[in-house]
Amino acid sequence: MDRNQVLVPPEALARQRDFQEKIKAMFAAREAHPLACVDTFGCQQNEADGQRLKGMLREMGFTLTQEPKEADVVLLNTCAVREHAEQRVFGNLGILTHTKRDNPEQIVGLCGCMAQEERVSRRVRDSYRHVDLVFGPHALWKFPELLWQVYETKKRVFSVEDQHGFIAEGLPVERDRGVRAWVSVMYGCNNFCSYCIVPYVRGRERSRDPQAILREVRELVDAGYKDITLLGQNVNSYSKDLDTGYDFADLLAEIDQIPGDYLIRFMSSHPKDATKKLFDAMARCRHVAKQLHLPFQSGCDRVLAEMNRRYTRKEYLDLVAYARSVMPGLVLTSDVIIGFPGETEAEAMETVSLVEEVGFDALFTFIYSPRPGTKAAGMPDPVPRAEKQKWFDKLLAVQNARSAALHQAYIGKTLRVLVDGDSGDAEFPLSSRTEGNRLVRLKGDPSLIGQFIQATITGSNTWALYGEAL
Repeated sequence: MDRNQVLVPPEALARQRDFQEKIKAMFAAREAHPLACVDTFGCQQNEADGQRLKGMLREMGFTLTQEPKEADVVLLNTCAVREHAEQRVFGNLGILTHTKRDNPEQIVGLCGCMAQEERVSRRVRDSYRHVDLVFGPHALWKFPELLWQVYETKKRVFSVEDQHGFIAEGLPVERDRGVRAWVSVMYGCNNFCSYCIVPYVRGRERSRDPQAILREVRELVDAGYKDITLLGQNVNSYSKDLDTGYDFADLLAEIDQIPGDYLIRFMSSHPKDATKKLFDAMARCRHVAKQLHLPFQSGCDRVLAEMNRRYTRKEYLDLVAYARSVMPGLVLTSDVIIGFPGETEAEAMETVSLVEEVGFDALFTFIYSPRPGTKAAGMPDPVPRAEKQKWFDKLLAVQNARSAALHQAYIGKTLRVLVDGDSGDAEFPLSSRTEGNRLVRLKGDPSLIGQFIQATITGSNTWALYGEAL
């Protein structure tokens, strides 16, 4: 991929800043104080995109609100991975007909992965006439220009062209207050797993320059963020498009040299590109959390081939064995899909047996959900949902028992945790995380929020630990 076609040139970004100033001046002339609401659905990458949208809105003079009915601009920043998330978005779009009726000048926008799908943008164009602006991830960097077009023309604006995607450095970011931050190291995906819509809506893999990433992480550490997650659809493919010989393990090693008291995490990590070099780098780097999210999706080789995952059960098990050999305390999590089209009960039980064999700390589990436009959506799928639910329940029973036992074994131990906020629990008012990202609810003073502390674990359940701050 030609980097000159991927990187948004400085003059194009300067043009967007001009549009930001135009919108700001428009509201200033009206002596108005506009409000904006950004409602984000889905993964951490969507959250990172949402923070950039908020940053641009701030630059345009908007104050942010969480109440759509108050807002002059409402953006639904969407996810296309699961059917349930899509239905929630359409439900929320329907609700916004009422806010638009009460405030006819309100601008309603749909953006993110759903917006990039042709069938979705067509449905919005035809059936949701109150939506003024629709744009996909490829057009996020020119949001100010698109919003200005809506204001200037009084017409609906759609920007959902099918493109490879871009990298825009230097966009303003409105980060959430707290201790946690996200840094995108790359965008897009080249894998085309047969069940996944992401490559179709986020474009081809394109990596940020390592110096830009290092600069951003350094700024976050200096600003006091202590839990920083590096994001990419497949971080293990980082820099392949740069063709420099520099890879993700090298990036981790360089980030680790940044002074400070902080943790680095990353996701997602595709098994087909995971290497011993990566695991060795994790083991050496003092700031990199000894936590690995390594999605396996299925324990059956035939199903893995149908999914186009490009590794086998044995290869996955070999990766896990090596990672644990160099990081004995590794916390391992994964994604798994039950009920892929054509999967039999025996094949689903191969997945359950892999879960038993590996002993994951936690799983993100899903019953297969067809996504229009993917290869799997056209595959024969004769097994009824009720039968898949039985297989899924078996998987959950195995994993929940494992998680509960692991957590119980922590009782009486003292752990280093990062206190990250209010838990909402009167008895254990603090929320914190271990290096392995285990949730720990704590008794302690709110002044501890934002600090690494020692905590004694006094109780547990399947999903969390409980303890007291020392």
